[in-house]
Amino acid sequence: MATVRWIDVVVIVAYMAALLSLGLRFSRRQTSTERYFVAKRSIPGWATGMSLLATLISSVTFIAYPGSAYAGDWSNLVPGLMVVPVLAVAALVVIPFFRHTVRTSAYEYFGRRFGYPARVYGSIAYALGHFSKMGFVFYLLALTVSSMTGWKTDSVIILVGIVTVAYTLAGGIEAVIWADVIQGFALWLGIAICVGYLLLLPAEGPGAVMAHAWHSGKISLGSMAPDFTKPTVLVLAIYGFFYYLQRYTADQTVVQRYLVAHTDRAALRGIALGSLLCIPVWTLFMLIGTLCWEFYRSAPPAMKADQVFPYFITTHVPPGLAGLFLAALFGAAMANLSSDFNSLAAIAVEDYYRVLRPASSERRRLVVAKAVVAACGALCIVIATVLAHTNGTALGLWYTVSAIVAGGLAGLFLLAFLVARAGATAAYMGIGASLVFTTWATLTLDGGRLWDMGRFNFPLHNYMIGVIGHLVLVGIGSVACFFFPNRNLEAREMTLWGWLRQSGVNVCVPVE
Repeated sequence: MATVRWIDVVVIVAYMAALLSLGLRFSRRQTSTERYFVAKRSIPGWATGMSLLATLISSVTFIAYPGSAYAGDWSNLVPGLMVVPVLAVAALVVIPFFRHTVRTSAYEYFGRRFGYPARVYGSIAYALGHFSKMGFVFYLLALTVSSMTGWKTDSVIILVGIVTVAYTLAGGIEAVIWADVIQGFALWLGIAICVGYLLLLPAEGPGAVMAHAWHSGKISLGSMAPDFTKPTVLVLAIYGFFYYLQRYTADQTVVQRYLVAHTDRAALRGIALGSLLCIPVWTLFMLIGTLCWEFYRSAPPAMKADQVFPYFITTHVPPGLAGLFLAALFGAAMANLSSDFNSLAAIAVEDYYRVLRPASSERRRLVVAKAVVAACGALCIVIATVLAHTNGTALGLWYTVSAIVAGGLAGLFLLAFLVARAGATAAYMGIGASLVFTTWATLTLDGGRLWDMGRFNFPLHNYMIGVIGHLVLVGIGSVACFFFPNRNLEAREMTLWGWLRQSGVNVCVPVE
């Protein structure tokens, strides 16, 4: 078991102290929910971009990407590349539309378009999906840090949970974003240190190392075959496109980044910056995994692929610099968690408390928001601790439930945004069909591992479940709207076509 060095502890403690002081600094400004959730739309574009980068990169990226490249090739980079076409769509219409349509919650749009039940469905689906993600981020971080330092897993979970809740609760979205900026720079520094050592340590030099990796097929993006039963390039690309489409259209964490910027132009520049910076980050983590394979190819360590990169850090990176990497690892997890805590508080207040208690005071709403942040932190600590003590065996069940419920959010946005005739009835029929399909596909996946229906098992790769779930929702909703058309002209204007008309573009959408 590895033992952490004192200089590394100093670096980590200094990093945690900086985050806490940041939360304390911004705490005095948190006098309203508008300030607490969207910073009164005052954040500069570049900071918004760095925040998005830190939000999209997590401790999973630090460990899973190098592990994937070490064990195989760069095929898992393909989904991330799909952020580029999705970004183009978001920049053209989605970002300006949201900034002029919703106040705080992304699911406010679903409510105004299809009624309050659609708003509730969107927020619940988001919450379930992100609680499963947060628990896994906590769990993976704790396992990794424990293996690198010898610290107890429970202690790591509690430490990260308390510090993250403290600065998020005190400073609101402003503390979250400026902490993300720090974490973004720490991320780049950590990557530079690791890539530098892995390139320079081998005696044959960087050129020979990369040439051998290339000729060994370690930098391949995978099979180009048109096979939907395996993770081919085509499957990964389609999956990545719909994954990021959901994140950029129906994910509160990302939509909040649209809203915090001080102008539309700043929002566009910030989101573009953060999105495009993700690609070199993901690529460099893949490179790290490949370089670890090169470094250890003559005598590979007897451990899982995900453990090789942390092992390299503890055995070959000097004291102090290893602490910087650990701080970056902590930061990646905390950026993810703090963003989710604030976003969950936003939907709790805006989608539920404000609706159920419309006469409540601003001060009361702020108290509720902070209570939700604390509750989310406590629940995530419990989930991660349970996972740690069950070796992750409870994770599969939670993923199954969240996959069933969270499916179709991008499909619901597409139906609302593109199909003017679609009303509440069509939307609910689409949601129902998507839930039925996703339940069947999830349960009968992998030859009926959970429920064997013989030749009626879901035959494709599991990455296609979410994709088809979105398409089912749009397809059924689009057909249903011919039988149950939306006659609410105000709701019809909250579509792409209505937004284009308001922007001065001459478009025509039939009323009947």
